[in-house]
Amino acid sequence: MKKNYLLSFLFILLLGITSCQKDDDGGPSVKYTNLTEATSFLSRSAGELKTFVAVAGIDIPTDRFIYNVDIYKITYETTYKGQTITASGVVILPDTEEKVSMISFQHGTIASHAEAPSASSLQSTSLILYAAMASPGFITVVPDFIGFGASKELLHPYYVKEATATAVVDALKAAHQLAQEKNVNFNSNLFLAGYSQGGYATMAAQQSIENDPLPGFDLKASFPSSGGYDVKGMQEYFFGLETYDNPFFLAYVALAYQTYYDWTEPLSNFFNEPYAAEIPALFDGSKSGGQINEELSYTISELVQPDLLENIDTNPDYQYLVDGFNDNGLTDWTPTTKTYMFHGTADVTVPYQNSVDSYNKLIENGTPTSVLTLTPLEGFTHYTGVVPYVEAFVPLLLEYQ
Repeated sequence: MKKNYLLSFLFILLLGITSCQKDDDGGPSVKYTNLTEATSFLSRSAGELKTFVAVAGIDIPTDRFIYNVDIYKITYETTYKGQTITASGVVILPDTEEKVSMISFQHGTIASHAEAPSASSLQSTSLILYAAMASPGFITVVPDFIGFGASKELLHPYYVKEATATAVVDALKAAHQLAQEKNVNFNSNLFLAGYSQGGYATMAAQQSIENDPLPGFDLKASFPSSGGYDVKGMQEYFFGLETYDNPFFLAYVALAYQTYYDWTEPLSNFFNEPYAAEIPALFDGSKSGGQINEELSYTISELVQPDLLENIDTNPDYQYLVDGFNDNGLTDWTPTTKTYMFHGTADVTVPYQNSVDSYNKLIENGTPTSVLTLTPLEGFTHYTGVVPYVEAFVPLLLEYQ
C-alpha cells in the first residue's frame, strides 16, 4: 500500500454528564462520565515512532517525538437520533507527567467495518501513525464514528452534520475522562484535524464546540482538509459530471439521509435500477468503498434517476432533498477559532473549488482572514494530497506547544 493511502485513514470524534468543582488553584475541575470501557492493547516507544515516520518518508519534525505512548480502545456513550447508544474509537496517551494538549483526528470515508480505527490490528500502519501524533505531547483521539465499531449495527450517518459533530464531541469527553483516570495531565488545549470526510467532520465539530463550548476544553485551532463542506455544492458538482470515480459517495449520502431523516421516498426516486434496489445491501459493512464502486455505474446518467438529475432545483417534489443538503452544509456560520483549511488543487474527487467556495462564503459571513486561511496543495489530487497535508499542518500544530 502506498504511503499516501497509509495516511488516508488518519482522521476522526462523541455526550457525557459533567460536574464542576474547584481544584486547589481555584479553577474549574471538570469530570465527564460517558466513558464505558477502555482497554490498553499496545504501547510504542518514541524511538519506534521516529523510525517508522522516517522510513515512511514523511517530512515532519520527528525530533519532537519525545514520549512513549499507550494505545487504548474505548467505548463511550453518545446519542443518535435522540437515543443513547454506545460508540467507540481509539485514544493514545503520552507517557509523561507534564501537562499535554489534545488533538482529535477525523478519518476519511470508510464503508467496511474492518476499516474502523478500533478494528486496527496491532501492526496497523494507521495505528502507528495515530500513535506518532501523540508522542510530541498530545492526547490523541480517533473516533470510529457512528456506524462502525461498537455501533456497527447502525448505518453510518454520512455527511450528516449533527450526528457527525456529536460523535466527535462525545469522544473528546470520553478521552478527557480516560486521561483523568490514568493521571495524564490535560492542559485543556484542544486541536481538531481531518482529511476528506474527516475535514468535514473537523469543521462540523468546530462549529458545534464554538456554538456550545465544552467545559474543560479550550479549542485553539482547527486544520480541516479536502472536505465537501458545501454539501449542496458537492451535489451540483456530481450532477454536472459525465463520469465520477467514486460513485459510492453519492449512494452513501442518499442512503444515509434516507435512514437518518426517516424519509419514506424510495431510493428509486434517486437512482436508476438495478442500482436503487442493490444499494442498501452494498452498505452492510462487508465491502470497502472500492468494492461498492464496482457494483455501481461510473456514468452519472446511468446511475442517477433522470428527472432528479435534470430537475432537482425546480421540482418541488425534491425540496426535501435540497433542504437536506443545505441543512448539512458548513458555510452558514462565522468561525472564531483559528482555522487552517487545506486542499489539493488537482482534486477532482472532492473538488478544490468546493473549498474555495466554502472559504469565500465564510469570509462573506464576516470571518476575518486572520482567523480563516485556505492553503492550496499545488498539483495534488485527493489521493496524493494526504501526505502534503500532514507535512503542512503538523509544524503549525507544534507551534502551539
